[in-house]
Amino acid sequence: MYSHAGVGAPKDRRRWGLCLTTGKQGAAYPSRQSGRNLITVITAVHTLIYSEDPDSTRAFLRDVLAWPNVDAHGGWLIFKSGPSELGVHPISDERHIEWSTIPHHEISLMCDDISETMEELLDRGAEFAGPLQDQGFGLTVMMRVPGAPDMMLYQPKHPIAFSL
Repeated sequence: MYSHAGVGAPKDRRRWGLCLTTGKQGAAYPSRQSGRNLITVITAVHTLIYSEDPDSTRAFLRDVLAWPNVDAHGGWLIFKSGPSELGVHPISDERHIEWSTIPHHEISLMCDDISETMEELLDRGAEFAGPLQDQGFGLTVMMRVPGAPDMMLYQPKHPIAFSL
């Protein structure tokens, strides 16, 4: 299903074409500025977790989250994490209240029903740090990841982009 760029795009906007740089086929979307068709050349987003105990972190992703994976070499697993979306947040708001002290990246895992998902993950051995909270944008809980910082699990209340 995710073998090429443009899967899931609205059919009325998508046209297939060749990327002028690589010559590969991809989805073309009309540019709002020029009216020309732009070719999607990004095929996926690769995220990284830097871990103090990579074997434990990989085991958690494989056994608790049950993510399919490939062995790149010698137990170095790369996981299929499913559909994704990317948001860009400011480091402060219009009142100059800081949300974080420096620009950084963050990984959050999304689900449809957080209570059901937590129950399933608890049965698989997951641990959660703190209670379920309503953050406005969604229902959230921090999940412990062995060898790595806690990761947010959330049920979004906002419109989602990963199904576009």
